[in-house]
Amino acid sequence: GLHIDYHCQDQAVMCYEVSSYFYSIVKEEDVRGRVIQLLSRHRVVFGDYIWKEFDDEFLARNVDSVSIIDTDLNIKDRQPIDLNKYNLSIYIFRLNEEGPSSEILEGEEENMPAASNWLLPAGEFHGLWESLVYDTEVKSQLLDYVSTTLLFSDRNVDSNLIAWNRVVLLHGPPGTGKTSLCKALAQKLTIRLSDRYRYGQLIEINSHSLFSKWFSESGKLVTKMFQTIRDLIGDTQALVFVLIDEVESLTAARNASRGGTEPSDAIRVVNAVLTQIDQIKRYPNVVILTTSNITEKIDVAFVDRADIKQYIGPPSAAAIFKIYLSCLEELMKCQIIYPRQQLLSLRELQMIGYMENDVSRLSLALKNIAIRPIVSVLAVLRAVLSFPFTCPFPVPL
Repeated sequence: GLHIDYHCQDQAVMCYEVSSYFYSIVKEEDVRGRVIQLLSRHRVVFGDYIWKEFDDEFLARNVDSVSIIDTDLNIKDRQPIDLNKYNLSIYIFRLNEEGPSSEILEGEEENMPAASNWLLPAGEFHGLWESLVYDTEVKSQLLDYVSTTLLFSDRNVDSNLIAWNRVVLLHGPPGTGKTSLCKALAQKLTIRLSDRYRYGQLIEINSHSLFSKWFSESGKLVTKMFQTIRDLIGDTQALVFVLIDEVESLTAARNASRGGTEPSDAIRVVNAVLTQIDQIKRYPNVVILTTSNITEKIDVAFVDRADIKQYIGPPSAAAIFKIYLSCLEELMKCQIIYPRQQLLSLRELQMIGYMENDVSRLSLALKNIAIRPIVSVLAVLRAVLSFPFTCPFPVPL
């Protein structure tokens, strides 16, 4: 990928992501030039924006999309954004569509899938970052943190003076998007750091498979798996992310062993995992991402190693409203429901004093649904279809 900056002092930065077709053979510098011409003709936008259709034949042949992203970091409300007032930061990349491969470990008794491996940026993660909605600026904070720690490693900052491990722990109840956020973060960093790293790798470890029913083998399996990871890290042109989901399963194994319900080999396996993590984090091009669904059961050994311990809780009513809004906009765009209607943001509803009229009625209905404790997608569809929409399939009552 190619990263181009056009910076003027004292101006905020607006990020543009350019997804080129995988088969395109034109120079990225030529793509950049045509994208700049495109942007020069569209100087005002409202929030994040994606170009998918192009009048320019060159862009139509070689570029799938041009996106302005994360505008909410610069503009909190849905106000017109004058692009002339921002520095340009352009990231050009190609998506890998091969999907994940499985890392199979050969044990003495059986073979088992220990991890899934994606080459980044991956097609299946495209748009995942933008789809995740949080009340706080957790996405930008994680992005800035990991970028900074990778810069420290690149510049050989003395870790004895400034301690950093490049270990992130996201914890909170199930279903809040922790694993998706880890994958989206890996994808986003691969794109943002494309001037430093040629490509990315994401290895998602199946923590449950580390504990073979033959515990005597588990230590060997851990060693084999991390040797595979070290082979990937050996390419200094690769940015490698290791994702360990549900790290509390390691804690459970350690505690069960102490309680006498599991073999003492379990402690050795957990210690082997921690030792291997300590070894690979010495490499400057690796980031370790971990998640836990049970906050109080997180192993203190993991907590001590994590630079960022971020709680990811259930979304607020405002975040739920924004999620519903994006879902409806997508359904209307794909003509699953039609005709297309204007949807108002919470800020726009506030500005009109939540007054109900033909324009605001649908958005107000969504707002009322968003404040309910638990609502299914079907309930949202039923509420929407009470408006003059058409849906090509029956919605259960």
